[in-house]
Amino acid sequence: MEEINFDKYKNIKRTFGRDIINLNPIQRGGELPLQSKQAIYEYWDGYSVCDYCGGRLDKVETPPIHEYLIDISKFLGMDVTRPTHGARESKFIVMNALCNKGDYVVLDGNAHYTSFVAIERAKLNSAVVPHNGYPTYEVNAEKYSEIIDNLEDEKKPIGLILLTHVEGNYGNLQNAEKVGKIAKKKGYPFLLNCAYTVGRMPVNGKKLNADFLAISGHKSMAAASPCGLLSINNEYGDKILRTSKTHVVKEIEMLGCTSRGVPIVSLMASFPYIAERVKKWNEELKKTQFVVNELESIGFKQLGVKPKQHDLTKFESPILDEIAQKNKRKGYFFYEELKKRGIGGIKRGTTKEVKLSVYGLSWEQVNYVVNSIKEIVKECIGR
Repeated sequence: MEEINFDKYKNIKRTFGRDIINLNPIQRGGELPLQSKQAIYEYWDGYSVCDYCGGRLDKVETPPIHEYLIDISKFLGMDVTRPTHGARESKFIVMNALCNKGDYVVLDGNAHYTSFVAIERAKLNSAVVPHNGYPTYEVNAEKYSEIIDNLEDEKKPIGLILLTHVEGNYGNLQNAEKVGKIAKKKGYPFLLNCAYTVGRMPVNGKKLNADFLAISGHKSMAAASPCGLLSINNEYGDKILRTSKTHVVKEIEMLGCTSRGVPIVSLMASFPYIAERVKKWNEELKKTQFVVNELESIGFKQLGVKPKQHDLTKFESPILDEIAQKNKRKGYFFYEELKKRGIGGIKRGTTKEVKLSVYGLSWEQVNYVVNSIKEIVKECIGR
């Protein structure tokens, strides 16, 4: 065997300090509470969640996976739930189980790239409901009817309607209830991608007319990556959860057992925590709207729909770009100045646009972030 230097794999540590205020929207909802970290310690060895295997992950009663999946379904206003490796896998499972080769999936123009990749992987076609462009990038729910009608007129088969509840670019909260009503009226199953909503804010699938919820544990449910959930209404349970002919206990789409080990344990341990934190959603919106108002007062411009109805926020930041043109550190000045003040999560070298979230931060921390950014602009504007 060719010689390998194994030293680089020893004592691996995260360079992003745990004491830093992390503004990265993809990570704000994924921070684990203490009780989840303690639970992981108990189950971080291999297949330890399967000490008392019931033949399938959702049947395991110790730890209480079986009960958790029942309880989380109640929490989500759905009928049955399965663990997955993330929202992207949940979307593919639905497409693969429900749609026929060549079917069309009608989805919004803000959809995550994995929605399109899942469509391609399942050998389906996409029909995009466009957003209205700069600066709000809003998707009009009524446009779903128009796209569906066009496909039907052209005799093109539709297999699924998909909406991104909140997308990862502008943080627009879409009218899921209305799109779900359109899907039901037209007779098509409706999948809601809740990667940025379930676990951060209250979501009831049936009230939103959703047949499926694709959920991210690591983005929004204070859980260890990679994990997620697929929550299903009973109408489609038999198709999604069909079992193997050769191994009759195992569910085909789940490949028997999915997201076993540390991910499912962290999901369960964080459940009481997220059940409480979604009750504080209005307070989180107040923090976000405060940040928008404060940063717009110094030259930032919020993109997406106003007023903000989600914590993920994207700004145009011409004032930062103006500073970068003259600063010897160029676009890296902002990242470096934030780092000096114990703030991270902003993409290095980027000043034209800034994306951030203050979800879960205390008001003291929120004020510190805002004042730090103001201070950086004031100090660097003349350099």
